[in-house]
Amino acid sequence: MAQNGILQSSLAKKYAMAVTGLFLCLFLVGHLAGNLQLLTAASDGGRQFNEYAKFMTTFPAVKVLSYLTYFSVLFHLVDGVVLSLQNRKARPVRYAMERASTNAGWSSRNMMLLGTIVLVFLVTHMQNFWWQMHFGEVAMIDYDGESVKDLYTVVAAFFNPEMNRWALPAIGLYLLGQFALGFHLWHGFSSGFQSVGLRHPRYTNIISCLGKAFSVLVPVLFSAIVVFMYITQA
Repeated sequence: MAQNGILQSSLAKKYAMAVTGLFLCLFLVGHLAGNLQLLTAASDGGRQFNEYAKFMTTFPAVKVLSYLTYFSVLFHLVDGVVLSLQNRKARPVRYAMERASTNAGWSSRNMMLLGTIVLVFLVTHMQNFWWQMHFGEVAMIDYDGESVKDLYTVVAAFFNPEMNRWALPAIGLYLLGQFALGFHLWHGFSSGFQSVGLRHPRYTNIISCLGKAFSVLVPVLFSAIVVFMYITQA
């Protein structure tokens, strides 16, 4: 067995990478569901989004899932980069140059590059929002006698060109991150099902179509949210 990556067993690495990747797909769905509430902020002043943010940071089961998400992200990215580097080193250069396009699609051949872009985006994204919410100075707002952090105002200000001169470059980085995420998912979604043995000839086309739809729809919706916030405040 190969002795590379974080785990020693190649089979264990295969399953772990797939499981963490598919788990993170579920996280994306949940995160997107919360962010979509930013689109209704004009009618409720951001209340739904603020209450969603409070629930996500205080409900015990969700907090456990949050720690599992942090672990999954770190494992998936670090072990993925290590394996990509080692696989590239072991692959004959001539074969890779001459046969790469016939053996795999562009996204599957550039998973390390795509993952690196997603990592850079993720770090900056967490610094601007996650860190700010947990450790920054966020104003409180009262809803029916309950004080809640007004994270909506933080998000809105970040994408407001009149309040943040870096709003447009930040959106550019955000869109680049979503572009990389989409291509990463294009290969990773169906590959994850195959790695854990959940692909069957009868359902291969269905899983492939679902994966492609997921890899396009999720990044497009995330991107649409920030573009909407920028346009409506410009």
